[in-house]
Amino acid sequence: MTKIDFKKTLPSYLAKVGKFEIIDVPPLQYLMIDGHGDPNAGGPFAEAVSALFSVGYKLKFASKIDLGLDYAVMPLEGLWSSADPSTFTSALDKSTWDWTLAMMVPDWITTELFSGAQEAARRKGGTGVERLRLEVLAEGRCVQILHLGSFDEEGPVLHQLHTEFVPANGLTLGGRHHEIYLSDFTKTAPAKLRTILRQPVSVTS
Repeated sequence: MTKIDFKKTLPSYLAKVGKFEIIDVPPLQYLMIDGHGDPNAGGPFAEAVSALFSVGYKLKFASKIDLGLDYAVMPLEGLWSSADPSTFTSALDKSTWDWTLAMMVPDWITTELFSGAQEAARRKGGTGVERLRLEVLAEGRCVQILHLGSFDEEGPVLHQLHTEFVPANGLTLGGRHHEIYLSDFTKTAPAKLRTILRQPVSVTS
């Protein structure tokens, strides 16, 4: 049985260091869970991460056993928004942030398979799994870049994206700031973190 690694086959997961790229992201299916507040404060954010991976791994094994389709579990992703978007470029006050944590899953994952994995995780004592949902996200045209370094060093990169690259290319910001965490930030030194920074855009009319 061949294991599919979508990080190596989907262009939207192949960002480059130091280079803004305009890409078209196809509609993709995700596990999602919503929350609010500073991600560094633990609590609800940590619970949401745990719930995603608990159900995510159960889905992977259900897909392999029930459908004969194996795939690598995808990395954690986050969709971020705030009433004051400048907090993303200054990184000063994270308490106002709204977030949706996500994990991409193949389009062959059905609601029935998801419900089964969710229930299995709940029986194992998983907390927060009842808040998960299965949803398709259609981002379309986006600008993205691979950032190396700590999350607190993203501000200047996002400022350049928002105020220089986007307007210079006849684009306007649209949709939520999107991050894809290619590194396990619980085990990786901040200086070595690899994070795709993605911003949905539209053509300026």
